[in-house]
Amino acid sequence: MSILSVVSLTNGGYAESKGKHIKYSKFFNLTTSKLQNDQQIVKMASRNGMFLLYAPAFLVGLVSFVVFYDRDQDLRFLMVISALTIHFLKRVIEVLLVHKYSGYIALEAVIPISLSYAISTATMIYAQYLSQASLEPLIDLKHVGVALFLVGITGNFYHHLILSTLRKNDDKQYKIPKGGLFDLVTCPHYLFEIIGFIGVSCISQTMYSVCFLMGTISYLTGRSFATREWYVSKFGEKFNKDVKALVPYVL
Repeated sequence: MSILSVVSLTNGGYAESKGKHIKYSKFFNLTTSKLQNDQQIVKMASRNGMFLLYAPAFLVGLVSFVVFYDRDQDLRFLMVISALTIHFLKRVIEVLLVHKYSGYIALEAVIPISLSYAISTATMIYAQYLSQASLEPLIDLKHVGVALFLVGITGNFYHHLILSTLRKNDDKQYKIPKGGLFDLVTCPHYLFEIIGFIGVSCISQTMYSVCFLMGTISYLTGRSFATREWYVSKFGEKFNKDVKALVPYVL
């Protein structure tokens, strides 16, 4: 599962950077007119689709508290379950109360992404459960991980709020984000998501969590480059070419 996770996510990031996008968000809307006559594409409202992306993984986290309730649990194990459950609870709340939507999401994209999140969450929790029989790491990073996780989810939420304020009333047009780190990078929400998962990996300190982190970095980097190219193609000279994709002044 560690190998599968890092390979599949890295491949997804490479595909995104080469223009082979998952059919949601602005990348699906780019081809909506072309796909309207394609009867094989099943579309659903973005809010419903995004809810289905995250709800199963959130439920996996909740169920894990019940499944492992009467078994020996160390603090690290409980912290991993809590971090993953909080992460996806935040995602669900954002879908329902924060994000603004302008289009559709393809069902063919919803199913594999939803399964990927749920399976990855279950695998990380189970790997952590198995690791309780092993010796503790020589360097304990779980408290550093908690700090990074909190920074990550806070920064991610803040930049999602900025994105949600770009559209007023029934406005469905995309705009160039301003404020926060958007003045430096196109995808600060991805940057903070990576920081959050670095935190989870530090809490967990298992091979699977490290591999999942590496894959997540690869995927979100590819997605960030694709997003920057999209802004350049859509807004042209209005887009500040000095704005990086993911890491301020660097990448």
